[in-house]
Parts: sequence; C-alpha cells; structure tokens
Amino acid sequence: MKILAQLIIIITIPFPVAHGADPDFKVATVISARTLEAAQAEAPGDRVSDQPLSHVESAEGRLGIGVVHRPAMEAGGPIAGIQHHKQSEVYRVMAGSGILATSAIMADSAPIDPDGYIVKDLTGPSDRGIIEVVEGRQPIGVGDVIIIPAGVAHGFVEITEPITYMVVRIDPERLVALK
Repeated sequence: MKILAQLIIIITIPFPVAHGADPDFKVATVISARTLEAAQAEAPGDRVSDQPLSHVESAEGRLGIGVVHRPAMEAGGPIAGIQHHKQSEVYRVMAGSGILATSAIMADSAPIDPDGYIVKDLTGPSDRGIIEVVEGRQPIGVGDVIIIPAGVAHGFVEITEPITYMVVRIDPERLVALK
C-alpha cells in the first residue's frame, strides 16, 4: 500500500515540459559585419538608398535586415515623414549624425503605392507626409539604437553628416516578401 501511494504521488507530480525552438524555425541567419560594411560602401552618396539584405521567416512573423543611407540635409524645410502601419523598425547608426523627428500624425498624408517596391519589399503598408507637429526630437549618431514602433511617423529635421544605419524590420503580419 505504501508503494502504491508513492507511485500515485510520482505519477501526479507534473513533469517539466521541455521548451525549445519552434521546430519550423531552427536556423539562425548570420549577416556578417563585412556584408553590412559592403552595403554601406555601395550606397550612393548623393541620394537616399535602402538596401534589403535579408528577410526571414520566424514564428513571430518576418524579420528583415537592411542598410539605409541618407545624404546630408540642412534644417529649415518641411520635415518629410513616413509612417509604417504594421511594421516596427529598429535602427543602429553605423555612420553620420542627424536629428530625428517623430510624431503620431502627419499632414498631407498619402499612402505609398501598395503594389510598389517600397510596400512589397521593404516596409509594408505605409504613408508619406509632412511632420508639422514634432512630438519627439532626438539627435542621433554612430552607435545609437533607435526603436520606431509601427504607427509612429518619423523623418529627419536635419542630417549634419551623411547618415547610414542598419535597420531591423519587424513584420508580424508577414506583409513583406522574403529575400
């Protein structure tokens, strides 16, 4: 009887459940520093460029990595902004500096072509417009990390020296094509 009681106790003790990687997403993607530096070197210096390096599938959605370059820009004009509706971004500044503006709203907002390259391959559904009411104004430079949640309009007030940043794009609804 004593052995039966011990056996019942052992059977009813919850066993730890093994937590591991989702079996469908077990491969890590490595983007080398050399790849990032090459993308930085290849960016045209006189215009904005956005080079997607990889978009991969994960259990939480798609994750993209790219390198964005923007030439120097003086302060004083309207602040051109972009607002991604479904995708959050994380930047890490690789070179240069500037002042980033953020806001919840934009004036003269218009959707970016839903069938175009920007929406399908980079950002998902987004609008362009003018940031008239700046809610956040941050100087950013080499080494800084910036988190821009989906729905936050963002643009540069000024770029004091050409700026290049790695961008991580978080696409939970899988709206951007895999690369």
